[in-house]
Amino acid sequence: MKTYRFACLVLLLAAVGVSFAKTSANIPEGKPNAMIDLASADGVKTVKGEWRYSDTKIVEADFRGPGPDMQPTGAPVKTYDYTPHAGGVDFDDSKWEVISPTTLDQRRGNGRLGFNWYRIKLTIPDRVGDFDPTGTTAVFETSLDDYAEIWVDGELSRAVGQSGGSVIAGWKAENHLVVGRNVKPGQQIQLAIFGVNGPLSNPPTNFIYIRYARLAFYKTELGPVALTPSEVNVEVVRNDPAMDEVVSPNPKVFKLAEGFKFTEGPIWINKDGGYLLFSDPNANTIYKYVPAGNQDGKLSVFRTPSGYSGADIADYGQPGSNGLTLDPQGRLTINQHGNHRIVRDENDGMQTVLADSYQGKRLNSPNDLVYRSDGTLFFTDPPFGFPKFFNDSRKQLGFSGVYSIYKGVLRLVSKDFTGPNGIALSPDEKYLYVGNWPRSLTGQELRKEDEPVSEIGDKHKAIMRYEVQADGTLKNGKLFFDFTNAAGEDGLDGIKVDQKGNLYVSAPGGVWVISAEGKHLGTIITPHHAHNMAWGDADGKTLYLCARTGLYRIRLNIAGVRPEFVNTSSTPAIVRLDPRVDEYRQCDQKANPTAPMSNAYDTKLFHRNGSRKIRNAKTVNTIKVIHSCTILS
Repeated sequence: MKTYRFACLVLLLAAVGVSFAKTSANIPEGKPNAMIDLASADGVKTVKGEWRYSDTKIVEADFRGPGPDMQPTGAPVKTYDYTPHAGGVDFDDSKWEVISPTTLDQRRGNGRLGFNWYRIKLTIPDRVGDFDPTGTTAVFETSLDDYAEIWVDGELSRAVGQSGGSVIAGWKAENHLVVGRNVKPGQQIQLAIFGVNGPLSNPPTNFIYIRYARLAFYKTELGPVALTPSEVNVEVVRNDPAMDEVVSPNPKVFKLAEGFKFTEGPIWINKDGGYLLFSDPNANTIYKYVPAGNQDGKLSVFRTPSGYSGADIADYGQPGSNGLTLDPQGRLTINQHGNHRIVRDENDGMQTVLADSYQGKRLNSPNDLVYRSDGTLFFTDPPFGFPKFFNDSRKQLGFSGVYSIYKGVLRLVSKDFTGPNGIALSPDEKYLYVGNWPRSLTGQELRKEDEPVSEIGDKHKAIMRYEVQADGTLKNGKLFFDFTNAAGEDGLDGIKVDQKGNLYVSAPGGVWVISAEGKHLGTIITPHHAHNMAWGDADGKTLYLCARTGLYRIRLNIAGVRPEFVNTSSTPAIVRLDPRVDEYRQCDQKANPTAPMSNAYDTKLFHRNGSRKIRNAKTVNTIKVIHSCTILS
């Protein structure tokens, strides 16, 4: 089997998109372009909202005192908490009192030491007067008597030294904070405002009320922004004492960047001081994030387009790259949704297509991938990159496969699931884990040409564990863990493994930690659902989380399994050629008999200066094929 290397004219924007550090309190400068008064009936109607209200109650609670580690690991103690905890996006406030927006300034609570909640779910309107809010930055403006903390979509973010925004600004001060970036009509934003009667050390003889509430829109530069690392709320469910070995008793999750369309497929690059690459498949972009501890990180565009640039790109919800990883030589390997292929960046700036078709039919949309230490690549290929998923006319294969590439040979090693997604190897590489986002979650039916699978493969949110053979094949696949009855709409997404063999699974409700024996140790619940993860930083104990529109990190106690580099360049690769390309090869045999052809669909051949350019009519990318490139076998 032959490998061809080619130069791909992809836009590398390493210095583009650099953003300044921000917190929720850093709102755009100048006057807003539009404003909605949320203390008026017309304003609340515009956002299709409804104000709801609840008092709070102080209650006694069990806790632990400080231990030798200065964490809550000491003797059991009694302390105080409050109820309800109503900051969460899914908190049920349906039984709360509905209040008129014109009464927000009405005094509420019982006076003295007191707290309360105001909640409203906003919908970004199509227009605010003559103004179109699409792509703007949305800012919530309010002032409470006396203090306020503000949760946005279930998240309370705060950076060291931050004043205002989501946290208390000062005595009777204003809270102005960003609640949405690059917003679009129809987008919903849940606000939860926690009111405080103060001063706390001298409880007053008055009550809590809202002076004003407004939603402002600012035209700003499009794109995501890096944030000053901002701590957010996190909950850890501990089902087993072994969870304490994984997560500290006082865990911290930090938000690093926001404003993406959908974050996915991260990989840590342990060179040049260390940095993270991750995909935004919806934006057709790979981003680079360079952390700086607790200081401001740097965000930039690494590559765009990252997965597709065809004429029909507007049809795609996720045309870009998804999973990213490194091979044993440290070369970046990319799953490209829209191009239906896997490519590898070479050290000389060239790029190799590793796989794009199986038995003459193009792949679906390669999703996640993992290398074995000998260079064998395993990857999943569900149809989620197609505009219409399972029912898309572009879909050529009648199944969703798991594949391996071993010594240049592409093999179908499993088609047990309708939606194989996350994939990971055990630390000793004896087992391969594959998670399922089943077809049944999409509500779509199988096409008549699709191959049926078992009920587990078609309807269950489950992980299968396979025994890995030396030649990259699998055997003895067994059900490892079934999440189907877990509350939540999500299927299974990314899977990572730590050095003790524990699995970290993007599953309904959060990141589930499952022991190598298949025991649910606990769940890490972040404000926004983490769909994929990567072990990062020098010691491999930081788990970077791609959570919908944001990027986060959490420090854990056990280092993760991540790609290791070896000093060899003998690992072979594979290019799966569309058979329609072969006829063009004859055109240039006399000029250069060994010149390789790149993958293309509906290709047109051009000659220029002794080399060939193949214009891919589906992707519009121009790929230059260099005659002097090396053919590996």
